[in-house]
Amino acid sequence: MNPRPIYGLLAEFDTPKQLVKAAERAQRDGYALDAFSPFPIEGLAEAIGFPRTRLPELIFCGGVLGGLGGFALQYYCSVIAYPINVGGRPLNSWPSFIPIAFETTILCAALTAVFGMLFLNGLPMPYHPVFNVPRFSAASRDGYFLLIKFTGQSFDPKRVGDLLRAGRE
Repeated sequence: MNPRPIYGLLAEFDTPKQLVKAAERAQRDGYALDAFSPFPIEGLAEAIGFPRTRLPELIFCGGVLGGLGGFALQYYCSVIAYPINVGGRPLNSWPSFIPIAFETTILCAALTAVFGMLFLNGLPMPYHPVFNVPRFSAASRDGYFLLIKFTGQSFDPKRVGDLLRAGRE
């Protein structure tokens, strides 16, 4: 029978300050980290080495594609598929296309934001190894948890445990 592989070590802290301090210490030692708390904690993202998100660039691209798509749809309908000359104006009357292009820009940017955020956060996540820890349910109420992930041969559970215990002081 194969035992489950170690995912990492999880420690609970009493205050956000202890969590940030322990995360900074573990980051300095080169461990892969993740932190869980019921609310955002100032300085925690930097302490765990959280990467900069690419979501703003995705939202911008979604908005540009939405605006161009809305304009292209109106151009196709008014100029190619069903050209009707109304009041002597040109078939490609771009000022009249602006409201729809604007609305499709907003719609596509918003949809890109929602689905991009879900995708980049790895959601939905029906299972994660930390869900097996009974106390982890407190992470959404009043618990502050730091997870040091097992990343290879240099991971020594005793040394990591000592590091996490030192962070509680």
